Amino acid sequence: MQLAFSGNRLSYFVMNDKQYQVIGQMELERRDKPTDITSLYVRNSSGNLIQLDNLVKMQERSSPPQLYHYNRYQSATVSAGLAPGKTIGDGVKEMQRIAKDQLDETFSTALTGPSRDYEESSSNILFALCLAILLIYLILAAQFESFIDPIIIILTVPLAFAGAFLSLWYFNQTMNIFSEIGIIMLIGLVTKNGILIVEFTNQLKEKGVPFMEAVVQGATARLRPILMTSLATALGALPIAMSLGAAAKSRMGMGIVVVGGILFSLSLTLYVIPAMYSYLSKKQKKHA
Repeated sequence: MQLAFSGNRLSYFVMNDKQYQVIGQMELERRDKPTDITSLYVRNSSGNLIQLDNLVKMQERSSPPQLYHYNRYQSATVSAGLAPGKTIGDGVKEMQRIAKDQLDETFSTALTGPSRDYEESSSNILFALCLAILLIYLILAAQFESFIDPIIIILTVPLAFAGAFLSLWYFNQTMNIFSEIGIIMLIGLVTKNGILIVEFTNQLKEKGVPFMEAVVQGATARLRPILMTSLATALGALPIAMSLGAAAKSRMGMGIVVVGGILFSLSLTLYVIPAMYSYLSKKQKKHA
């Protein structure tokens, strides 16, 4: 069958200084119909020719033109578009729910394309977020030589996160890789406010200023530098939040997270940090 129908190249020959291929194949009229297969003859062990119709049974079936594989398994690709207001995360959860309801244990599923990128980036972003908070705490603990002062400073991070999530909700934005990067940026951007207040308050206490008076003066004296740095950072991220420039629409979430988180943290830091400092620094108060 291969010799008769496949059209394989058998050899080459040269004629008039040109090389030609030698292709073995039946004539078109003898290979045009499926029944032409049964007209072939094969030899048996005795050397007699036997028509293939006596040995095989033909049955017509349909088969895919090609079989797709993924991770060495036969696979089928399911593609879908997002409805208005839905995110890739919502689509992934819905696909997983459908697969759990419709497929038995003999099937397995895997994500590809943007869905896989989202799944991988989400897990990596969570690890980076936890690692950033841990590193900042350890560095502050070494600088302040205290385990309490870094906790007070890091309390600015939940305030920034609250402002970031409220900003995303208000402007109808979604959690994506850019907004997650903006959240990680907020950890370093807002902790400086707590550092300014706690550091200046500690200096006042070392000079002999009474505890509560040092807390109030520390927050009051650091108001101007906190305002200047926070507003400068927020204004710097404002063009991203307003999606100005080419292809800036996708990065809009990052700008909104940064601006909203910084402004929300700014409005509460001057009240929360001194209050928590006066509550958590009782040992330092007695020492002073």
